[in-house]
Amino acid sequence: MFILKVNYKKPIEEVERFLAAHRQFLDQLYAQGIFIASGPQEPRTGGVILCNAKNAQEATAIYQQDPFYINGIADYELTQFHVTKHNVDNFTASFE
Repeated sequence: MFILKVNYKKPIEEVERFLAAHRQFLDQLYAQGIFIASGPQEPRTGGVILCNAKNAQEATAIYQQDPFYINGIADYELTQFHVTKHNVDNFTASFE
């Protein structure tokens, strides 16, 4: 499992220009069962994606397809961790 931390390099106005394409990219990976959760950081300096990739090479290849990455809008920081416990029944998200 990987945490993909998205760090914006451009002003938020530039980020907004690519947001629809970025969300389409996310939707494709959710449909494949690779992305588990995602959302913007607070303050809005980037985002976080929980990614179920097989290895670091696959995770890197995935984020390199993101329009944010392709267009120089954001850099990605990759953190691998080993899931030892989880409880999807209690997973809730804040949509404030």
